[in-house]
Amino acid sequence: MNMSKVVLITGVSAGFGRHTATLLAHKGYIVYGACRSECDHDPLVHAIRMDVTDVQAVQNGIKAIMEQEGRIDILINNAGIHTGGAIEIYPYEDIRLQMETNFMGVIHTIKAVLPVMRKQESGTIINISSIGGLMGLPFMGYYSACKFALEGLSESLRMELRQFNIRVIVINPGDFHTKNTANRKNIFAADNIHDYENQFRKTLEVIEREEINGWQPEVLARKIYHILEKKKPDDRYIIASWKQKLAVRVKCLLPEPWFTAILRNYYNIR
Repeated sequence: MNMSKVVLITGVSAGFGRHTATLLAHKGYIVYGACRSECDHDPLVHAIRMDVTDVQAVQNGIKAIMEQEGRIDILINNAGIHTGGAIEIYPYEDIRLQMETNFMGVIHTIKAVLPVMRKQESGTIINISSIGGLMGLPFMGYYSACKFALEGLSESLRMELRQFNIRVIVINPGDFHTKNTANRKNIFAADNIHDYENQFRKTLEVIEREEINGWQPEVLARKIYHILEKKKPDDRYIIASWKQKLAVRVKCLLPEPWFTAILRNYYNIR
């Protein structure tokens, strides 16, 4: 396989993005790692400042890569933020930031890259979704909403781009041990509404325990590398523990009230 393919990865300051960028660069890919602000990179990763919520910044970033490389073969949409809190009390400004980053940011990069890939008549787009994009998670409603939206976008896009030989792959990670746990913004109460706080704290204990005991981000980075090496990769990869993979299967088989009851019990919701 040609190992000099040009890759753009968003959100490489830490976690999945950082480890994936480093691994691919050391495997011979030409990697551009995008950060919202300045961040440290492996010397083999080409740093590029690009806030995915800023359409002009994204377009400028793509233009800079094209001026240097003349092509973009792979786009990995990884940039995102995590928030936690009850849907009713979450501040509108934080809801907008969540949607602008996790969903609209993906749209901005895809719309900027597609003219390049269509002209090449080739390309691969990898969208990092989540198990939370396959089932609504309590007190992570807006995060799940973004990922559900990404699922629908990816399915539609895959069919539209088939004629141009452009692949669209969705990756659904389960719980991983990254900085997302520490960096997640949690809203426990607002406007004198404390009714959700007790339950949220109980559920958050479960969420954080699973994340802390989750796999290291290097596991996902290696999986992405192997996906890119395949001649005919699948449309979706669920990279998670056997319990989480089973939950995805069970959701498709059980009546919705039964599955919801299982989730409630798992997240300690009485």
